[in-house]
Amino acid sequence: MLPVTDLVALDIGGANLKAADGLGWTASIPFPLWKRRRELPQALSEILARRPARRIVATMTGEIADCYLTRSAGVADIVAALEEAAAGCVEPPGVYLVDGRIVLPAEAVVAWRLAAASNWHALARLAATLVQPGRGLLIDVGSTTTDIVPLLAGRPAPLAQDDASRMLSGELVYTGVERTAVAAIVRRLPHRAASRPVASELFAESRDAWLVLGELAEDPLATDTADGGPATRAAARTRLARMMLLDPADFTEADAVEVALAITRRQSIEVARAARRVAHRLGWRPDTVVLSGHGEQLATQALAAAGWQPVCVRIAEVLAPAIARVAPAHALALLARGAIP
Repeated sequence: MLPVTDLVALDIGGANLKAADGLGWTASIPFPLWKRRRELPQALSEILARRPARRIVATMTGEIADCYLTRSAGVADIVAALEEAAAGCVEPPGVYLVDGRIVLPAEAVVAWRLAAASNWHALARLAATLVQPGRGLLIDVGSTTTDIVPLLAGRPAPLAQDDASRMLSGELVYTGVERTAVAAIVRRLPHRAASRPVASELFAESRDAWLVLGELAEDPLATDTADGGPATRAAARTRLARMMLLDPADFTEADAVEVALAITRRQSIEVARAARRVAHRLGWRPDTVVLSGHGEQLATQALAAAGWQPVCVRIAEVLAPAIARVAPAHALALLARGAIP
């Protein structure tokens, strides 16, 4: 039997489930919530079985998945799954709110607007401790989205709290390094001195561009790509060719690199514009930028596109790489332990 720890934190997303205990243990699994909503309690239980704990705390972003008619319904369903998975724990589970509190499940369901999409706030509280006492930004690039969170005097200082308002302010950008459809990033791509239109189909995703450039690790066993094929550079090249209705024989490695650079450059411009919009509304530029998430290269390119040269603090260097991959869960664990103010 595995030893029981005092606490484990969960980050329940729409595409991935992540966990950490704040002491070094981590877990992360792909989980397409929009396809497998009814399996969520079992999936959470399987993660928790790896690290049994007396208490479970959780944050979430999965409530926006389109398997839920409303965000309030999503919060209620995720909280119910959490309660079921944590039924064997000594203490009831806690849910993190964007006002910084950890509350019981019943209160989280009532205060669903504060429980929804709360993981960025937990991570920002950890990031803010790295830029005291100056002005900073957290740029967290994940598989699906990019969060841009102002940090001031050792605390998060967001312009908005909920996702819809954060998209409007520029603090939430729906572009990431894995799951963003190429057709949502660009409308045309270069190919041998021509500018070709792209098909409005899910033939390829941003992951394919970053794979071709060697910025993401290959995964021959992956099945969560646009065509269900492996996440390898060769397969990514085929998927990118398909975006222009080209056969692989008409799309060389050099062609793929040119296309990948165009896609990633457009993403960096989009993130740079959002960062500048946030800075304009704040009335200041950051002295320090905390880089988080496995899309750090996109954040670095965005800073260059914005023309900024701040001091950069990389969470992957402050923490172990495995912990950085689940940084919001790790941050929540630290918050629940009282290790972060």
